[in-house]
Amino acid sequence: MCVNDLIVQGAEPLFFLDYYATGKLDVDTAADVVTGIGKGCEISGCALIGGETAEMPGMYDGEDYDMAGFCTGVVEKSKIIDGTKVAAGDQLIALASSGPHSNGFSLIRKVLEVSKADTSADFEGKTLGETLLEPTRIYVKPLLELFKNVDVHALSHITGGGFWENIPRVLPASAKAVVKGDSWQWPPIFNWLQENGNITTHEMYRTFNCGVGMVLVVPADKLEQSLTMLKDLGENAWHLGEIQDAAVGEEQVEIVGGAK
Repeated sequence: MCVNDLIVQGAEPLFFLDYYATGKLDVDTAADVVTGIGKGCEISGCALIGGETAEMPGMYDGEDYDMAGFCTGVVEKSKIIDGTKVAAGDQLIALASSGPHSNGFSLIRKVLEVSKADTSADFEGKTLGETLLEPTRIYVKPLLELFKNVDVHALSHITGGGFWENIPRVLPASAKAVVKGDSWQWPPIFNWLQENGNITTHEMYRTFNCGVGMVLVVPADKLEQSLTMLKDLGENAWHLGEIQDAAVGEEQVEIVGGAK
């Protein structure tokens, strides 16, 4: 999540530090966590240079733990991607997510509670629990390659707040993103969550990424080149929509066509 938040500004991640706090340290669990962090750093090309482990029995129950991270990246000031170049006619590209990523778990836990679902039950070849906990996809290396060839106008990392809150953050007030809701199929886990939690489509788009982990805004004449490059780099990428002019006070995200 940290490195994805850096790359949306055009920054290349340099190093990462972790903070692991627990009531009673379980060495095996902590080792598994650090191993996972190391894999994430390898995927994103940044270094794990240190961290802190805190054992605080007065703050945490037993072996429950909390983890946080901090990442530093670098980008030339002139190459910072801040959305100021976004204009009507620009095109939207979606990069597929690997699942819910790291957001929406308060609602996910509620759905599991009310549905009384068995997290060990089979779901699309994995258990339901494994599917929900699929690690967040890291987009750093493919995007860094894309930046070498395409002047990307904006990127939106679809995290907490979903489409409605994340996409407007990278748009000027005079622009809106028109998303083709029928341009992709939601991964089955999102359909499961909606059905078992009786969640409206609007709320799904507000809470979850619904299969879209990253949204790119590129010039219209770079759309096909960008899609080809991203697919060649191993990303599941597709044309998501376009940027249009927005009237004063108009919603900055419009989803056209039904979700699948």
